[in-house]
Amino acid sequence: MAIKYYNKLVRDKIPTIISKTGSTFETTILSEQDYIKKLNEKLTEEVEELLNATPEEVVGEIADILEVLYALAETKEISIEEIERVRVKKKEERGGFKERILLKHVIEE
Repeated sequence: MAIKYYNKLVRDKIPTIISKTGSTFETTILSEQDYIKKLNEKLTEEVEELLNATPEEVVGEIADILEVLYALAETKEISIEEIERVRVKKKEERGGFKERILLKHVIEE
């Protein structure tokens, strides 16, 4: 019998999925402060996974990142609709990234 330590935030159904394999595990419910900290760690983890993803994995990794971002927004009582409204407004005012512009430098007068 081997114990594999994770100490990371997991999706809500992971304990049920693990139970179905016959494995045993230990979980705890996080405080709000620890939850936000672990969400931030999870976001970093998911971004790293996206950066190393194969083309077939990219959609799943982006979906994972969005799930973490939605959870972070929920902790601040920010709706997905509000995020989208602000995103669209910023895109209208400042543009998106479609044109792939790299700003090399600015000479200030």
